[in-house]
Amino acid sequence: MAILYNSNLQRATFFLMGFQGLEGLHGWISIPFCFIYLTVILGNLTILHVIRTDATLHEPMYYFLGMLALTDLGLCLSTQPTVLGIFWFDAREIGIPACFTQLFFIHTLSLVESSVLLSMSIDRYVAICNPLRYSTVLIPVHIVKMGLRSVLRSALLILPLPFPLKRFQYCCSHVLAHAYCLHLEIMKLACSGITVNHIYGLFVVACIVGMDSLLMFLSYAAILRTVLSFTSCQERL
Repeated sequence: MAILYNSNLQRATFFLMGFQGLEGLHGWISIPFCFIYLTVILGNLTILHVIRTDATLHEPMYYFLGMLALTDLGLCLSTQPTVLGIFWFDAREIGIPACFTQLFFIHTLSLVESSVLLSMSIDRYVAICNPLRYSTVLIPVHIVKMGLRSVLRSALLILPLPFPLKRFQYCCSHVLAHAYCLHLEIMKLACSGITVNHIYGLFVVACIVGMDSLLMFLSYAAILRTVLSFTSCQERL
């Protein structure tokens, strides 16, 4: 299928393949996807409502759980329009500005999710390894600051990614294999040099996901060591 491309970047489009070879089954495939999306949306909204209305859940761990629910909700809403658009209306074309916007939110929220999981591991580390300091370290103000830092850090690191992509020439295929826009896949379609974007993308993954994963591992290792140091079996449980 011919993919449109004009000299004016704002009028250029990408073509989302989605589930190639299953076009005749899109109506049926959309049913489980709709169920999954509804489950994710209703489940996360329920978690947020319960945490907001139940005063006994106004604790640091549940605040972090609420942040995680918001992040999952954002990721769901970021991919839902193009995925269901392909299933229901065969709407495969997406403008480059819209594609880059979707790319930004998907990758930003993915990094925020990693940061929130790290914050939850820190919460458990302080609660178990330094319980006497728990009420003074993880106060609401600090929790809000941790959440804002997670969002700002992720957004600022992902923000530079779309700008080089806008300057690239896509003289070959404009076809994307997925049902939504991802940085690595778009980058591969460019005829221009992608070295800078490739190196920066690897840096972001190593800096955020790699470092967060390492810190989470260390925090839970410290928790395990602390728990095993208890002499009483009941305390260990």
